[in-house]
Amino acid sequence: MALAAGRRRGAGAGRGGAAAGPPRPGRRGVPRDALALLGVVPFLAFTVIFLLLPVGNVAVDAFRDGDGNWTLHNIRLSFEGIYRDAFVTSLKVALLTAAIGVVFGTLLAQAVLTTKRNTLLRRVITTASGVFANFGGVPLAFAFIATLGATGLVTRWLDAVGLPLESAGFSLFTFSGIVVVYIYFQVPLMVLVITPALEGLRPQWREAAEGLGASTWAYWRHVGLPVLAPSLLGSYLLLFGSSFAAYATAWALTSGTVPLVPIKIGSLLSGNVITGGENLGKALGFEMILVIAVVVVGYLLLSRRAARWLR
Repeated sequence: MALAAGRRRGAGAGRGGAAAGPPRPGRRGVPRDALALLGVVPFLAFTVIFLLLPVGNVAVDAFRDGDGNWTLHNIRLSFEGIYRDAFVTSLKVALLTAAIGVVFGTLLAQAVLTTKRNTLLRRVITTASGVFANFGGVPLAFAFIATLGATGLVTRWLDAVGLPLESAGFSLFTFSGIVVVYIYFQVPLMVLVITPALEGLRPQWREAAEGLGASTWAYWRHVGLPVLAPSLLGSYLLLFGSSFAAYATAWALTSGTVPLVPIKIGSLLSGNVITGGENLGKALGFEMILVIAVVVVGYLLLSRRAARWLR
């Protein structure tokens, strides 16, 4: 018996030693972990070439003049006059469209989740949200011009029934028009983002609340909304960043008549406004990068907090 126990201990020690030993080499003595890391090299190279290097170039040139001398003139100028107004307008558009997207996107997502799983309505809205959230740029601007423009289809219908849009003070080529167009992709994006969080609300929580006599409003006020608060705030930041950085749609829609930071950057870099103003455009771009960086960090922190309820 002692001999058998010794054999078992020896076999166990052998297995433990094999498990605690170094990783088995792959071909020609290369560790398998090193071979697995080779798959990350293309992604790292893509990140460095198309993200880190351009960001570094923008950050450096933002503090240089046309002769390459270090200066703060570009930063000071970016907070004056039309450039300050562009920042204010961009922030207003982003804050307003993100808030509208959060409210209506959450309501739409909750309405879809209350239907039976795998129903036609649920599949259609989920698929349409994925398409509409990625529909932007010149095609989106053209679609709205053909619909709500001066000679758009809906505009002519409203004129025919005696409800002209001009009398209501609405124009597609103004601030309000940009807000309407941005909502088109903000609401579907919110549906995609908030749906997993809504699905994470456990039915047992609502059953327990109803068992204690809580109404639907009391459940959402004391249970549902507090649990969803990190997800809602994170989604708001995501929608804010999406609207704040949008360029092609606003440019194709207004041709720069509404001052927005991306449009000002495009004009400066193309030399349409000020000759040699590339560094001023990069200063505006650097400030946009800082805003988006704050948004991304806040979104990641809130996502980590919200993930606790989705486990």
